[in-house]
Amino acid sequence: MLHSYLAPRRSLTPVMTGLTMALLITVSSPALAQTWPEKTITIVVPTAAGGANDAMARILAQGLSVRLGKSVIVDNKAGANGAIASEFVARAAPDGYTLMFGYIATHGINPALQKLKYDPVADFEAIGMVAASPTVLVVNNNVAAKDVKELVQLIKAKPGTFSYASAGNGTAPHIAGELFKLSAGLDVVSIPYKGSAPAVVDTIAGNTQFMFPSLFTAYPQVKGGKLKALGIAGDKRSPVLPDVPTLAEQGIANVSMSQWYALFAPTKTPKAVIDRLNRELNSVLADKAVQKKIEDQGAEVETGTPEQLKTLVQKEVVRWKGVVTAAKIKAE
Repeated sequence: MLHSYLAPRRSLTPVMTGLTMALLITVSSPALAQTWPEKTITIVVPTAAGGANDAMARILAQGLSVRLGKSVIVDNKAGANGAIASEFVARAAPDGYTLMFGYIATHGINPALQKLKYDPVADFEAIGMVAASPTVLVVNNNVAAKDVKELVQLIKAKPGTFSYASAGNGTAPHIAGELFKLSAGLDVVSIPYKGSAPAVVDTIAGNTQFMFPSLFTAYPQVKGGKLKALGIAGDKRSPVLPDVPTLAEQGIANVSMSQWYALFAPTKTPKAVIDRLNRELNSVLADKAVQKKIEDQGAEVETGTPEQLKTLVQKEVVRWKGVVTAAKIKAE
């Protein structure tokens, strides 16, 4: 068995040991690809249970379990805006059994905010896109504004008295809020929470006046009448809320943030395994029942190749570094 060959030998030099291990991994990769999967696969989610990422990952896990014929489970490792989970997966064995449910923070924003122990490009193999959900400006029902223009007028009439909630400093909702603040020239207070769930709860309760969650997170509350959606922070309107105009349509430019979700594996995972995962992932996402589950939450299914996802990550790292620098945003 493989582990017997990897047992340390006193007679080998450190250099020879490293070369031997590298050779064994290279030789074993084709065999691994042919027999994979043989055991349970874990999708590591970088947020706590109950949020948008967790819900989406569980939809995928169920579909992939059927397609692959093996159990696929979800393991939540929240903390550091997703960096804890990302580092864990980056250091995991590249055998196809530990996957990462990455999103805009872990593979786009974090490199601009933190000194990371992982590289979002070099330390991961891109598998494929899952979905995208635009950020949406929502207010609680006590705010007497029917659109973004009226909200801006209310805030400017009472500078420093309005606050917006976020899932924490440096998260996508926080960055969107800061971009809105800068673009509209507003004096508002940022209130960071430990996750989107408590931020949404406090906004509904009126402890904060507005926030910028993903539509995936906000849609159930908007649909249930607990929050009002005033504007989509994206390049186009959402088919889920077709009557809600974009911020750009309402005169607020440069506040465009699509929160995307994708699947990754540790770098050096065999290409055959990555290709198989991409095929099965896209097959799961092609299922009408799966699409409806995702769309009912305010997200749109997006599929593609590993190469397309890798290109997206490379572009996002550059983009958000520029935004974070310009807006002088700091992590917690």
